Amino acid sequence: MWVYEKPDNLVQWWIESEKKYKDNVLFWVHDGEGGLKPLNYGEIGVRIENARSGLAALGVGKDDTVGIISPNRPEWAILSYATYGRNARFVPMYEKELLQTWKYIIKDSAIKVLFVSSKDIYEQVKVFSPEIPTLEKIFIIDGNEEKSLQALEKIGQENPVEPLIPHYGDVAVLIYTSGTTAEPKGVLLTHGNLTYCSRGGYRLYPELDETQVGISMLPWAHSYALSGELNNWIQFGGSLGFMRDVTTLAEDLKIVKPTYIISVPRVFNKIYDGIQLKMSDAGGLKKKLFDAACKTARQKRELAEKGQSNAGLDFKHKLLAKIVFSKIKDAMGGRVTGALTASAAMNKEIAEFFYDIGIPTYDCYGLTETSPAVTMNSPDDWRIGSVGKVLEGQKVVIDRSVSEEGADDGEIIVYGPNIMKGYHNKPEETAAVILADGGFKTGDRGRFDEDGFLWITGRIKEQYKLSNGKYVFPATLEEEIKLMPMVANAMIYGDGQPYNICIVLPDFEVTARWAAAEGASADPDALLANSAFTGMLESKIKEHLRRNFGGYEIPEKFLFIKEDFTIENRMLTQTMKLKRRVVLDNYKEEIDSLYA
Repeated sequence: MWVYEKPDNLVQWWIESEKKYKDNVLFWVHDGEGGLKPLNYGEIGVRIENARSGLAALGVGKDDTVGIISPNRPEWAILSYATYGRNARFVPMYEKELLQTWKYIIKDSAIKVLFVSSKDIYEQVKVFSPEIPTLEKIFIIDGNEEKSLQALEKIGQENPVEPLIPHYGDVAVLIYTSGTTAEPKGVLLTHGNLTYCSRGGYRLYPELDETQVGISMLPWAHSYALSGELNNWIQFGGSLGFMRDVTTLAEDLKIVKPTYIISVPRVFNKIYDGIQLKMSDAGGLKKKLFDAACKTARQKRELAEKGQSNAGLDFKHKLLAKIVFSKIKDAMGGRVTGALTASAAMNKEIAEFFYDIGIPTYDCYGLTETSPAVTMNSPDDWRIGSVGKVLEGQKVVIDRSVSEEGADDGEIIVYGPNIMKGYHNKPEETAAVILADGGFKTGDRGRFDEDGFLWITGRIKEQYKLSNGKYVFPATLEEEIKLMPMVANAMIYGDGQPYNICIVLPDFEVTARWAAAEGASADPDALLANSAFTGMLESKIKEHLRRNFGGYEIPEKFLFIKEDFTIENRMLTQTMKLKRRVVLDNYKEEIDSLYA
């Protein structure tokens, strides 16, 4: 049995960090005037104490449930650690969510006290109280009336109580999965799960210390950002700024000036596409300098991989990096030295580009049920395209019984102190994924290379067979297609069919340039009705895929759409995963016609 290191719970985790880093800034908050307001560990600690005592006054104790509907903000962290200090369970929910999903989670987890970010959300959820007997109180984080967080903290300040210290096996959070195919499942993650995960990952990044500044762009309501960012940053005394919205990310990077980023490949894909497009538009000397800088950096990296160097090349690289790459880094705040990415493996070309400009990206792998980290690349041990090596304390087995004959991959089975306690109120679903010997069936397919790096090859639930018996892993094809500047989104389908088809959302900002050059209308409806445009894009997608995929995988027919897959239209989960069944139902007639 794994022996958890101390602190093995998030209450003492916080107490130790507050004591050590009391005067350090924990959060940089936008002040509304283009600047940032600092909140240090000591200030946050006082508010955690007050909120914890306020929860105690409401009768919140061991295994009670406290919920929150809010984006990332200081109060999110305050309320989570206040809840842990009552040995209660914290249940985060996304602000952009369906009303019925909020209701399901609040009822299923038996939330006793709920905090919401705004008056608008309060008006929507207050009607739940008569229908959900456990829901006793709803507080608004912003506000100054009786049902505000400020009022609760005042009660706590007047009636202080000491924190309860949980056992490592006590549940800290219920994180509800996105429910791509069924109703959400509440994943029970313990204090031991979360402290192990943050500690194990941190040890691979010795450069992370109290001088580090991060920018919070992924929701803490997901285990990746919770373990990899919030809890992680707290343990080494770092500070976090906030992305206000996806549309303000470029501006927020310049304001916060992060030194390290916890993100997903999609963010870097967009930055890369923007850089390439800008250089292409600039042309002339700027484009030549950019191409020369990229070529020199690539040559320097390739020599380094062979253990070689060249003084002349090094000098040229240093000069061009100062002229070209420094401007790219300045646009990201000027201080970024690296990034941790998850959810999908970074494209090799893009990963190499960011490495060459001095911002290496390290892919990792895990699931909500594994707290989440299973494998990680790191500055001392990494391989582009892989998701890294297994963290100390875990064991990963590849079960080839689920694979077709001759395959070198199989289902990834994980053993270790990061495995969830189970799904809340769902014993059958828990038994279906946790084996008798404690292994967790991830549902992902993968393989190890000779050096112990894990490579993800597909998702068992998403893979399908064409009518010719050939297996297809659609997500891999989709990620490759989405790297094309003219494509904003894509989905591959072909289950049981003679060939694949592809649903494509063009990037209408980029395609407007094609339209201008061709003297055609850039209006989305006009473009989608323009056979010259659709034919051109079909050809480019097929040509792009032929570099890495077999002929049977390449889609034969295409459906072009003008509405993106979003959370609002229910085609994406909160963690940006595609709800394939919803997309297929939405475009059923059009898809059927492609097979007619």
